[in-house]
Amino acid sequence: MDPENIDLSDTDKEQQYVHAVYNQIAGHFSDTRFKPWPVIEAFLKNLPPGSIGADVGCGNGKYLGLRTNDIFTIGTDRSDSLVDICRQRQYECLVSDGLDLPFRDGAFDYVISIAVIHHFASNERRKRAVEELFRILRPGGSVLVFAWAMEQNGRRKFEQGVQDVLVPWVVPGSRQQDGSERVYQRYYHLFKEGELSDLVQSVGMCTIDQVGYDKDNWYKIILTEKTA
Repeated sequence: MDPENIDLSDTDKEQQYVHAVYNQIAGHFSDTRFKPWPVIEAFLKNLPPGSIGADVGCGNGKYLGLRTNDIFTIGTDRSDSLVDICRQRQYECLVSDGLDLPFRDGAFDYVISIAVIHHFASNERRKRAVEELFRILRPGGSVLVFAWAMEQNGRRKFEQGVQDVLVPWVVPGSRQQDGSERVYQRYYHLFKEGELSDLVQSVGMCTIDQVGYDKDNWYKIILTEKTA
């Protein structure tokens, strides 16, 4: 199914193929998300003691439980169901749209956004999402962003040259009324090599400190400019 041929606005695409889907699959999705990715774990471990940060699009809170003794991370997610899972785990988390985060400018020393930006359905909205990450970050703070790569080496196979795709998710045992397997479709924008860097640099005063490919994602560690 080609999301470009779906007659919906960008916000409606996100509502139908991202927000509604993650609320429905939250429990099973959470069961599959438990092992921290090494790059993100290393980023958090290298933060100075006393740092305060945000995990924007935190999912089930997989990274909120890391290094809780000397740094503090608050999570946000658009999915009520995933935020409920975080709260059951005693994590600080709230429901929030990534385009309108409920934090003051410069509130945090660090921000992470893991596998989130690719769910926004236009370049304009992806840029706004990155702008929000920078807005809530103090001058001199750091950001880590992961987004799905078009150049994937894993088991997923996509049509060559197509960047906007619907990716199926099946919850074991879930059936439709006719008895057929229920398939949930999730919207993704696949980032070409260099595209995430271009997006970040289009936003403003920052330096890309590290670029990499990991777990079929492009990632960037970004340092914001310090004020005089």
